[in-house]
Amino acid sequence: MNDRDLREAVEQALDWEPIIDAKSIGVSVRDGIVTLTGHVDNFPAKREAEKVTGQVRGVKAVACELEVKLQGGKERADEEIAHAAANAIAWNTLLPKGRLQVWVDQGRVTLEGTVDWQYQRKSADQCVRYLAGVKDVNNHIVVRPAADRLAVRTQIEAALLRNAQLDANSIRVDVRGNQVRLTGTVQSWVEREEAERAAWGAPGVWDVENLLVVNPVTSLVAH
Repeated sequence: MNDRDLREAVEQALDWEPIIDAKSIGVSVRDGIVTLTGHVDNFPAKREAEKVTGQVRGVKAVACELEVKLQGGKERADEEIAHAAANAIAWNTLLPKGRLQVWVDQGRVTLEGTVDWQYQRKSADQCVRYLAGVKDVNNHIVVRPAADRLAVRTQIEAALLRNAQLDANSIRVDVRGNQVRLTGTVQSWVEREEAERAAWGAPGVWDVENLLVVNPVTSLVAH
């Protein structure tokens, strides 16, 4: 698929999603890398636009430069957002108590602290992104349990094999301390994210360096 056809496919995908106002989004494509510009009404719409774009076949990477412009009546003072975010985290039963902090600057929420699992880090992000007035979320929460190198690699490789969307034989897993590195090729941006999600599911992983290359042409020919 050439860049022009890919741009049209992305535009159609964005227009199909009811949460997204595609009229305010510009799409440009170069060598399979898609850049989104313009603005959306809320932060969830920005994340959804990025996700939808990545699911289009042929997309190798997504650069999301969308700006969140809240409509009248949806603006909130930083103090209100901070209070709401702190409560959302405190009431989330998946999160450890007293280990997370919230900072808010002009509608942009920053999360800090430590958790034992990646799903907890993700849950903290999700419970604040839908709050009124939030324009962006910077998740600086760190996963800090101890990791067994061999066990982590074995568990990740098993997870990749179980995933029907992935060709595990084309993905290499390297574990260095608490960091996982993924290399190889996948057919789509969605598969790339699925592989990373599987890596984050192993206990003790602090960081995942996703170096997987999206190469739909080669993959399709091979099949």
